[in-house]
Amino acid sequence: MLQVLDSTVLIDFLRGRPAVGRVLALRASGDVPATTAINVEEIVRGLRPAETQAAQRLFSGLIVLPVDARAAWQAGTWRRTFAARGVTLYQSDCLVAATPWVNDGALATGNPKDFPMRQLKVEHWPVGK
Repeated sequence: MLQVLDSTVLIDFLRGRPAVGRVLALRASGDVPATTAINVEEIVRGLRPAETQAAQRLFSGLIVLPVDARAAWQAGTWRRTFAARGVTLYQSDCLVAATPWVNDGALATGNPKDFPMRQLKVEHWPVGK
């Protein structure tokens, strides 16, 4: 299965926390670790100087999925639907969520509450310990 890692998981990985073991287990099980172009931008924006090479190695070992028109449409649909219920979702979170959704994958995140879309397969990967 395609497992899309969001920024919380990627940061956890870069800092040598529990995500490292989970990503290795993904590979061992035959699942495919990926991320989105949006997550790459989020990570690069917050990189500590000493993390640059590690981040480059991390991204070279992942499939980096683009946000295509179908994902963008779904993200906009989710934002509109939730806004009608009084719930504000971030554009970047909706685009990140829509990318595994259109690619029949799951999203691994440390913040599952940011992804309330019922159609989306969300896996909670606790981070920061």
